[in-house]
Amino acid sequence: MTIQDHRPRVAAERRERMRLRLFASALSLAAEKGPAATSIDDVISHAGVARGTFYKYFVSPEAMVQELAMALANELIRMAEPVVQTISDPAERVCAGMRIISRVAGFHPAIGGFLVRLSWSDPVVQGLLLDYVRRDLSEGLRIGRFSEMPLALAVNIVAGSVLGAIHCMLQPGCEPDFPERSAAAALRALGVDGRTAQRISTRPLAPVDPLPEGLIVATLGLEPDEQDSLAEATAPVAARATRRAVRT
Repeated sequence: MTIQDHRPRVAAERRERMRLRLFASALSLAAEKGPAATSIDDVISHAGVARGTFYKYFVSPEAMVQELAMALANELIRMAEPVVQTISDPAERVCAGMRIISRVAGFHPAIGGFLVRLSWSDPVVQGLLLDYVRRDLSEGLRIGRFSEMPLALAVNIVAGSVLGAIHCMLQPGCEPDFPERSAAAALRALGVDGRTAQRISTRPLAPVDPLPEGLIVATLGLEPDEQDSLAEATAPVAARATRRAVRT
């Protein structure tokens, strides 16, 4: 009878739990102080681990922040894509992506604060996240859905609107439909007429499901009911915005 050795699997699971523990501390600290100001001492103190433990996982604080940013960006895209890719119109895809990212990031201050504080020139911002936007903007410019303009300008319009929406949602008193308003303003700046921009930006979105095995659930310790709240974070507000638009 062959006895299966579970030790490698258990060791890998323990290592992943510690990695997520360090990520959770870094996410909280970077949201508060900014990624560049987050030191090793801050992270190990917050996580309650030894300095040697940190270096088993990351070569430097900068490397840890880059890995965290990459993992978070990947996860946000994986959450948004199932909804965005059901839409054929590139303007609607851009709008849906803006609203989803704004709402998921605004759902928890640590996520939103971290993204807002990432440098504009950060490779993750310029690469993974903005490549996701460039795809749909490029198509919209090519087929004339948007006004003729340099792609870089279109990207700046969208990225600036998303970061602005996230920043507002982290502040007390921010309008609950600010992501929709921001997305509509971005569409108008891209050349979409006002009535169409309003209609697109208030169209109800399908719920966005968090990844059960993902970084957001693991690092923020979301309970099942909180995961449901995150999944439903877009639809109710979008519906309220739609009703208000009809009344006006």
